[in-house]
This record gives sequence, C-alpha cells and structure tokens, in this order.
Amino acid sequence: MAPTIPPSFPQGSAGSLLAGNRAPNSLVPDLEHNASDSSGHLPVLAAKVVAGLRPHDGGIYLDGTFGGGGHTCAILDASAPTGRVVALDADPAARNRAESLRDHGALGDRLEFVHGNFADVIALRDQARWPLFDGVLLDLGLSSFQLDDPARGFAFRFDGPLDMRFDPTSGRPAADLIRDLSEADLANLLFRFGEEPRSRRIARAIVRERGNAPITSTARLAVIVENAVGGRRGALTHPATRTFQALRIAVNGELDALAAGLSAAIAALKPGGRLAVIAFHSLEDRIVKRAIDAAAATCVCPPEQPICTCDTQPTLRKVGKPIRPGETERMTNPRARSAIMRVAERTDALLEAFA
Repeated sequence: MAPTIPPSFPQGSAGSLLAGNRAPNSLVPDLEHNASDSSGHLPVLAAKVVAGLRPHDGGIYLDGTFGGGGHTCAILDASAPTGRVVALDADPAARNRAESLRDHGALGDRLEFVHGNFADVIALRDQARWPLFDGVLLDLGLSSFQLDDPARGFAFRFDGPLDMRFDPTSGRPAADLIRDLSEADLANLLFRFGEEPRSRRIARAIVRERGNAPITSTARLAVIVENAVGGRRGALTHPATRTFQALRIAVNGELDALAAGLSAAIAALKPGGRLAVIAFHSLEDRIVKRAIDAAAATCVCPPEQPICTCDTQPTLRKVGKPIRPGETERMTNPRARSAIMRVAERTDALLEAFA
C-alpha cells in the first residue's frame, strides 16, 4: 500500500508559487564546485544534473531521492521563479530537512515532500494527481545524514546498531539477516549484492561468531569481516565495505525497487522530459543501463531475423555518454568517486501506465 501523502500542488497559475525573480542568494551558490548545503551535505554531480535535466521556469520535477536536498535546491534554482519539485524519500527523517529548506528558502508550494519510495511513483501519482513531469532524478547513493548517524547502522566507522533500513519504521534490520540466514544463504547474499569474492570465508566467520554472541553492532561485524579476510593490507577501502553494501541492498530491496522505479519514472515523464540516474556501483549501473537500452531500442526482433517486423516504438532517447565526476569533485567529495550518471529523454511513444 502506498503511503499517505499530503494534498497535491494547487491547480492553476503560478500565482500560488514563489513570485518574482530568483533570490539574490541562490539555494545552491556554486554548483561547479559542488557547494554543500548548511549541513555539509554535498550533492553529487549537481551541475551535471542541472545540465542533463534542463530545468525551466514553470516546469515540474521529481527528485525521487531527496536525501539532503542538494539536488532539489539545484533544480529549484534553475527553474525559478515558478518551477516546482516533488521530493520523495523513503527515510522519514528527510521530511524535517525538506520543511526546513522550504521555510528557509521561502519556497511556498514550489517544494512538496512526500515520504515514500520512488518505486511507488505510479501509486503516489494516482493519489496526488500530479501531472507528468518535465524531469525525474534518481540519486541512488546514501545521504551524508544516513552515513554520519551511528544510530542508522549504515557505516562501519561508527559503533551503532546493525540496522541499515532506509525507513526505520518498517522491515527487518540487518541484524536479523545476520542472525537468521544460513551460512550458504549469507555467502550467496554477500556475493550477489556485494560482489564479494571472499563471501564464503566471511559467511563462515559470521556464523561462527554469532554462535558465541549475537552480532548486533556495526563495529563488531566490521571486526569479524576484517579478521576473516586477514586485515586491510593496504587496500584503499575497508574490507567490510562490500559486506555492508550487500546487507543494505538486501534489507531495503534496493535492486527490485530500482527496476520498478525506472519503469515508473519513464512512464511519469511527459514527452521531451528528461530522466537522470546517478548510480554508485556496478549492480545499480547495470540495471540502469539495461533499462535505458531497452526503452531506447528501435527493434526487439531476434538477431537472426533479417527484416524488422516488431514495429517497436522507443520510449526513451539516450542523451550523451555516461558522466562521471571530475577530479576537483572527487577531491572535494570522496563519496562521489564511484558515481556515474546516465541521462535519457522521453519520446512521444504511448505508455499505458500513466494514461
């Protein structure tokens, strides 16, 4: 069931939105250098997101992963004075950040926050009666707020409860998976979602250690993994990185949500609208690439068939090549180092999902 949402944007002219020209102090003062918001949160590829989505005055945009609000600020800036953003986030804590941004920026109805997962865009749109969007952004990375809060259990550099849920009010925490899964299932999870080549060794160590005492903290799990693989040995990343990634993906059903969210995002775009997706590891980017390739395909006939008879109408057109952060951004924001963004544009081919 889709979450309850507040009333939609008022219908009619821009008179109910923020009037006048862009404020002298932009919400995002320096996109090229990835300026942070007041909390220190750094939006990844912010300038490239704006260039890819091409926000304009009067447009309506969906930020499917609000996080710290950096990308939302950039889109609002570029679409001033009357452009609007619907911001979604599965993390209920993001609501306070959105409300603070709306109040601080005197945005009024230009920003609407909805607690929900971008995979549920179709149901959410049906409830709120949003129009088709001029642009949709999906930033698949964790926000700094989640990573820097020990209580959320996403990071091994802090000692906190082994949780990892985007929405702490629903679902099972990572500690439950560590407690309940068999050694074989744990190994499969770490290999499938973390692409961890030492998954069996790590799973064996986890099962052995949980027999001595429950594994409920991030610090203990990180130590178990590090000991299992023989320490860091000069590696750039901590040996528990892939294990934590795998557990987080499994806890939140991220890959299934991404596949569903991409289909919904394509259907939610008006003809000419742009889709921008920022991925942070190969599992995500593979799904994004395949989804865009499939939607942009002009023929789905078998390769051995000499003449096309499928009459396929592509729903997307690829825009440019995949985009990665430049050296300056990677130095300023280390969390951006693995980011890759793909952009596509909606064609006028019909889709029934949002008819």
